[in-house]
Amino acid sequence: MASSAAESPPAALTESRISWLTLLIGLVAAFLTALLRDRLWGLGLAIGAALAWLNFRWLRRGLDALVAASTAQAGKEKPAVPLLSYFAMLFRYGLIALAVYVIFIYLRVPLVSMVVGLCALGAATIAASVYEILHPSD
Repeated sequence: MASSAAESPPAALTESRISWLTLLIGLVAAFLTALLRDRLWGLGLAIGAALAWLNFRWLRRGLDALVAASTAQAGKEKPAVPLLSYFAMLFRYGLIALAVYVIFIYLRVPLVSMVVGLCALGAATIAASVYEILHPSD
């Protein structure tokens, strides 16, 4: 039996599906935008989707560390959250914001296109959820 919900096969499959769907949705949208409309907008969508994918990977790693820390403290009345978890969360968002800023300033990629590209994670999550509803693993 799996020790947590995140380690169970259906959850792992869903996480994997969200991960590759983020890249697929973002890159298809970027390719179509670059082909039919504007190259810089397509580049912004691709960059945003890549950053969304990276953020998802970091978020999953951070949550796995948090689950491991809380499991190790099972039975304590007031478990402590490692300070490194808070730092990692702030660092993740700070690094994404810095990357978007540098790309916007130096490459002149439209800021809105990168923000829309970041929404690929939301679209992938919705798509994976709909797939799970239509094809339950139980």
